[in-house]
Amino acid sequence: MDIDAHHAGTYVVARLAGISHRDAEVIAYASQYVDDATNEGVIRFDNGAMYRRICSAHKMLDYRNTESLASARVWVPFHFLPGNGGLPAGQDPPSSGSQGLIEKMICRADSPVAQDMVRDAILAHDSPYALHRLGITAHVYVDTWAHQGFSGTNHEWNRASDLIGADGSPDVSMMSRLKGFFISSSWPLGHGAVLGHPDRPYLIWGYVNGRGEKVLRHNPQDYLAAFDAMCRMFRRFLLRSPDADVPGLQDPDRTLIAALFRTLTDPSGEVRHKQWLDALSQGHFSFGKVNLTYQAKGEGSWKHHALKTVKEVDDEDDVFPFHPDFVRSNWKRFHDALLRHQFHVVHEILPRYGICTA
Repeated sequence: MDIDAHHAGTYVVARLAGISHRDAEVIAYASQYVDDATNEGVIRFDNGAMYRRICSAHKMLDYRNTESLASARVWVPFHFLPGNGGLPAGQDPPSSGSQGLIEKMICRADSPVAQDMVRDAILAHDSPYALHRLGITAHVYVDTWAHQGFSGTNHEWNRASDLIGADGSPDVSMMSRLKGFFISSSWPLGHGAVLGHPDRPYLIWGYVNGRGEKVLRHNPQDYLAAFDAMCRMFRRFLLRSPDADVPGLQDPDRTLIAALFRTLTDPSGEVRHKQWLDALSQGHFSFGKVNLTYQAKGEGSWKHHALKTVKEVDDEDDVFPFHPDFVRSNWKRFHDALLRHQFHVVHEILPRYGICTA
């Protein structure tokens, strides 16, 4: 998904679930920042203190740059959560060997793996970075709908051919673009073979996957299902109960969100994001008018508040001014949550499913 869903859409759903404006801002910022946290390494301060952070994305999420994007520690826990064939822990897809592993690695909408991830984020309600982790979890969770059928590994099963549009006819424009777009030397990583199609909420499209199966994707329906599940996740977080019986989105807001998915059809996520922000500022949702903004880097960003820098990319020899508020800053808490999420998914959840990666 793009910034329209991960930031503005996540904020809207959080508010509709009963979360306050202030907390929903944090959750939504953290959700989008998963795609914008492209720096990693040690931060050095002028008083001798140090802080190590990891990245959750690579610059521009460039599917052609397979060298920098090969890290399963980024793609697997943050963008293409393995689905274990949709089966619970202790059960395996029918394929064996390497084919069985890739079947486990393919992302599946609302898989048992994803549900385990959500459960842990809800149970961590009292941690200092609980909201930041909830935002990260929301990003990964809704992407299991958008990225279903693809894996965060460089594998032939990610191949796609015979793309079709909503009317079932060949998507000539898309196939023409792909001819001139170098994906990788052999086969694509993630959903590179279909470029941004899974991330655009308005598209209805189809393709033949790397196993020769015909796949029809209805993004408006998938996105609405994802937002409905995210709403229930937020309600359970408020109740501190991962098993609570709670409703999802309610009308008229549900109908409005569905309409936005269908009618905001600009291919640019940034343009659609602005349209969502306009809808917020005009009070289209039941919680009233809100002026929501997002600044990933530079003045006014979380990073700027924490490190007093407007640079987008850090140099290894940079030294930052230390101030006591750093340890409580949203930027540090986001990176604390990022590390916790990565460790939990890679070292605790996936091994339950017989998945060992990175």
